[in-house]
Amino acid sequence: MSDEGRVTPEPKVHSIAAHRGFADALVAGLVPRYSDDELGLAKLTLLLPSSRARRTVSEAFIRHAGELGRPGLLMPRMVVVGDLDLDEALGPLLDPLGSSGIKPAVDPQRRMFALAALIAEEMGDDAPKGATLLRLARETGATMDRLLVEDVGPEQLLDEKVLEIHPSLSEHWQKSLRLFARVQTRWLAWLDANNSLDAAARRNRLFDHATAGWKANPPATPIVAAGVTSAAPALARLLRVVSELPQGAVILPDFDLTMDADVWEELGRAGNRPSPGDNVFAKDDAVTHPQYHLKLLLNRMGVRREEVQPWHRKGMTAASPERSHAIGALFLPPEGSKVWAALPSEKRRLSGVRVMQAANPEEEAQAIALLVREAVEAPEKRVAVVTPDRALARRVVHHLARWNIVADDSAGRPLSQTAAGRAFLLAAEVMAENAMSVSLMALLGHPLAKGGMERGVWLRQLRRIERELRGPRLEAGLEPVAEVAAKLAETHKNVGEFWSQAEAALSLLVERDHDAPSSLAELIDTLAESAERLCGERLWSREDGRSLSAFVEEFRLHAREAGFTVAPRDVAALLSDAMEQVAVRPPYGGHARVQVLGLLEARMNRADFVICAGLNEGVWPARGSVDALLAPPVLRTLGVPGGDFRIGLSAHDLAGALGAPEVVLSRAARDEGGPAIPSRFLLRVQALLGDQLPRHEEVQAIEWARAMSRAPDAGVYPRPKPLPDADQRKVAISATALDRLRGDPYQFYAQQILGLKDLDALDAEPSAAWQGTVAHEILERWHQADPKPPIAEVMEAVFDDHNVHPLMRGLWQPRLQKALEWVESEIAGYTDREVVAVEAWGDMHVEGVRVHGKIDRLDRLSDGSLAIVDYKTGSPPSSRMVEQGFALQLGLLGLMAGRGGFEGVTGEASAFEYWSLGKAKSDSNDFGFGYVETPLRVGNKRSGIEPEDFLPKSEGYLTDAINRWIKGDAPFTARLNPDYPAYDTYDQLMRLEEWLPHMDAEEDAEGGAA
Repeated sequence: MSDEGRVTPEPKVHSIAAHRGFADALVAGLVPRYSDDELGLAKLTLLLPSSRARRTVSEAFIRHAGELGRPGLLMPRMVVVGDLDLDEALGPLLDPLGSSGIKPAVDPQRRMFALAALIAEEMGDDAPKGATLLRLARETGATMDRLLVEDVGPEQLLDEKVLEIHPSLSEHWQKSLRLFARVQTRWLAWLDANNSLDAAARRNRLFDHATAGWKANPPATPIVAAGVTSAAPALARLLRVVSELPQGAVILPDFDLTMDADVWEELGRAGNRPSPGDNVFAKDDAVTHPQYHLKLLLNRMGVRREEVQPWHRKGMTAASPERSHAIGALFLPPEGSKVWAALPSEKRRLSGVRVMQAANPEEEAQAIALLVREAVEAPEKRVAVVTPDRALARRVVHHLARWNIVADDSAGRPLSQTAAGRAFLLAAEVMAENAMSVSLMALLGHPLAKGGMERGVWLRQLRRIERELRGPRLEAGLEPVAEVAAKLAETHKNVGEFWSQAEAALSLLVERDHDAPSSLAELIDTLAESAERLCGERLWSREDGRSLSAFVEEFRLHAREAGFTVAPRDVAALLSDAMEQVAVRPPYGGHARVQVLGLLEARMNRADFVICAGLNEGVWPARGSVDALLAPPVLRTLGVPGGDFRIGLSAHDLAGALGAPEVVLSRAARDEGGPAIPSRFLLRVQALLGDQLPRHEEVQAIEWARAMSRAPDAGVYPRPKPLPDADQRKVAISATALDRLRGDPYQFYAQQILGLKDLDALDAEPSAAWQGTVAHEILERWHQADPKPPIAEVMEAVFDDHNVHPLMRGLWQPRLQKALEWVESEIAGYTDREVVAVEAWGDMHVEGVRVHGKIDRLDRLSDGSLAIVDYKTGSPPSSRMVEQGFALQLGLLGLMAGRGGFEGVTGEASAFEYWSLGKAKSDSNDFGFGYVETPLRVGNKRSGIEPEDFLPKSEGYLTDAINRWIKGDAPFTARLNPDYPAYDTYDQLMRLEEWLPHMDAEEDAEGGAA
């Protein structure tokens, strides 16, 4: 009895079992109960959880009318309760214009910038900057919303219970709690000054306003809340009033009415405090159970479980009733699961449910697409692919496009991953990195970019410039690119036009101090102007462009209002974080019977065939998150659900999907990071099926998927032995290529005859070859200078010219400088030899074939003979290699010198030296780096070629190679000599891994003999 003696109405709460199909069963019951002969269902008001649910129910009404043969039907008024997770507002019934005097909600972006300013003021010099500050503001706002949804005000942070646990928290959590409380105090003052409310707080007040109005004056027309499962206290109070209205009702999805009372109790207190001082949530509450949030909702509504009545209608896509019994048994909590051992077969029957395991996500997506392709062959059969893994969803969409099945991912994509969003972010990266090559080329090559030129012409000029830019990192800015473009424009007229258009757009991004804070709004203006100059109107034309346009307008508006500043080098990270929060959903118009849905979009949805994909731990369910600002004990004390609460919601999503007539549960054994752990939900399904599992395995689709990518056996690939004709063999031999020709003729063939060579990467890491080039250039400049400056000064100038990275300078420069100073000292001390040539080109003809090479240094000895010197940044070749007929470069250069191959120098070579810039081998070296090595049998060496035999043997090896491969017809066999230390440049071209394990003894013998 109430205070006035009135009887409290009995709540009318119903449940639609999982197997009945919520939307279709809902409509099947609403039509006979509320329809009017003249007005149909126009008097009925439906409260639905989301816009997606409204569309799902509308489709169910259309199907129902078609099944009954009705030409039309006046549908009810459908009002969206709204979902904060989907960024949806309340419908006009709950949020009428100008009603109740409730303050407007603050814009989310405006709130983020305002919170960032408050946090910066509170933290002072310790406050983060740029993207990190906005990230902290965004996390602060998310924590505020978690509290507000649960009707927890900021003042409760100072509650006695919170203060009691404060000393037991770690120092990190204590600081975070104090900062959060101080920011909250200032935030409330900010809201009051700006006559605003947080969106979550305003929703609560609107719910309370509707609750009070409907309780005092019950509507004359029926109101039904369907599918609303949020347990927010304010919404629970509203649902209680709706359930008590004379023509009202609350209809819950997938509420298990068959659960034993003991199991219901095992779920935990779920909001029912044993005593007023207890927490809302106990530590041992089964928050991960799919029925837990429904128990919490009923407790907050003040409705007993026994008062929930079954909804006796079923939908067009209903499964057998045994399915709901099996689903209830499937998710039993730990103690309740003990009954599995004696569970009768009808309680564990999962006929129509199959389990599919793929090897990897690509195979999983292909198999899912094949299942969908097979299913749509059946007339009127509806298919839904449900997964929280957006990457997997995109893979499925792309595979379905192979058969012209358009199935857009209704969960959408982050704006940062769309074409328009990526173009905008690439412009931000160019600004942040001051036009480094990778981001610059990526922006200019973006699919939307073409300047004012035809796209094909634009790309051809871009590729010419990119080819020239490849190699070690260039200096930042546009100057290095402009120099390359100017050089290319001399021979390619379109390059000049291309670069003038590109430079006009790019110069906007680099003409600024990249470390000095700038107005974020002005930076966004600059990015938008630059991107639009490159991409034109195409940047804004499609759905992703429209989303980008709205984002840019809103973001810069509030950034300008807040006066937010950021260094240009941080703008890319800041915008990437912000754009990640914006979902771009595709326009409708895909296949009428195929849907690809996220978990939120799939709620209330029903299809004849449902594929639940991505059932791996960490994906479905997602990993339980810890709030970034408030410790779990604090949240529990305040009565706010922890991160594991969402696991229960995802379990409920799976339980609802399992009610479809035909279900496939899919996972991949591996993901991008390695072996994946099966979802706890899937493991329960497998355990429940027990020895019946083999009958429920889906193997046909996996076999089809593998067959689509399985190529016929090609047999063992033979060892390559190309045989070019005589004209193709007429090539010159460099002094460094003879080793390659003798040790691995295929590499010589690929490089000298086919003309193939590695293409350097953009902003490439300094390689050993690059280090050698720089060291040789330093020595060449120093040798040729007159008078000679200190070699360290020459090194600094060369490093500056090559724009050597600071890290490379720090790691390599000190060692190189010591080695170069050793060279300087050694040459300065010469009394019996002089340098007569440096970096000189020479050549000679042997058997009619030109042999050429570049000598690092040529010295004249006191006896008139010559010394051949080669600088090495690493270890020089050993005497053993020379003895085996490799590393003959010094010998060939000596032969050239003896035949007058170097202009202005004549004489016989008698000394052959490698000058290594590596760590010294002798303690007598005061510099610690540098030594001379002779690869011949001299001094105490017991192996190697005698000095007097070196030139004749080098000539013999050269003549033999020319007669066999250049003038002869010997095949250019891959890896002819297995002991030759070959580079791996052409390993993929020769398909080394395919034939090397199968080399027979005869080929091994051939290589050894060579």
